[in-house]
Amino acid sequence: MKVGTDAVLLGAWAHIPPTGSILDVGTGTGIIAMMAAQRSACSVDAIEIDIDAYIQAVENSKNCKWADRISVHHKSLQDYSTEAGKKYEAIVSNPPYFSNSLQSASESRTLARHTCTLKFEELLNGAVSLLHKNGTFATILPPKESEDLISIAKEKGLHLTRLTRVQTCITKQPKRMLMQFDFAPKAFSENTLIIETGDHSYSSSYKELTRDFYLGF
Repeated sequence: MKVGTDAVLLGAWAHIPPTGSILDVGTGTGIIAMMAAQRSACSVDAIEIDIDAYIQAVENSKNCKWADRISVHHKSLQDYSTEAGKKYEAIVSNPPYFSNSLQSASESRTLARHTCTLKFEELLNGAVSLLHKNGTFATILPPKESEDLISIAKEKGLHLTRLTRVQTCITKQPKRMLMQFDFAPKAFSENTLIIETGDHSYSSSYKELTRDFYLGF
C-alpha cells in the first residue's frame, strides 16, 4: 500500500485553495498531504489510524520540501472531528471502500481497504463537522460505492458539484469516480479522464493532470 494511482489522481484533481487549511483523511504514507502542500501555501493536517502507515507518513512529510506546513496525527476521524477545534477550506480523502469482500490477512491492508473502521456515513459526518461553510470535500471511489456515497452526502446537505469518471483505457468502463462536494448547490460539471492510450502509454490528459508529481513526465 505505497503510492497508488487513486491517491495520485485525487491529490492532483482535488480543488486546493491557495491559502487556508486542508485535512487529508486516511493519509496512508502521506502522498496526498504532500501533494496538497506542494500545490498551495496551505497548512495541511493529515490523520491516519494505522500505526505503521502513520510512522511512514511522519517520516515522508519530514523529508519533503513542505515539512513545516504538514502535521500528521495518529487518530481516527471519529476522534479527530471532536477534538480538532477548527474548520478546513478543503477536506480530501482516499477512503476504504470494501464492505463485504474477503478481508486481507494483513491488518494494515484491511484497515486501508475495508470500511470496518470508517464507514461512508462516518466519513461524511466528519466532513460536515470539519468543513468550512464555503469549503469543498473531495474523494475517489469505484462507481458502485460512489453511488452510495452521493446518496448519503445528499442526506447530509452536501451537493455533488464536480465529477470525473476515470477509465484505464478507452475500451474499459469507468473504474473510479473523482467527486467534489459543496454545501451550497453549484453548477454541476462532469468529464471523463482516460489514463492509457491504445499502446498502453499514458494519455496526454493524464500527463497534464499529474505532470507536477512525476519525474518522468
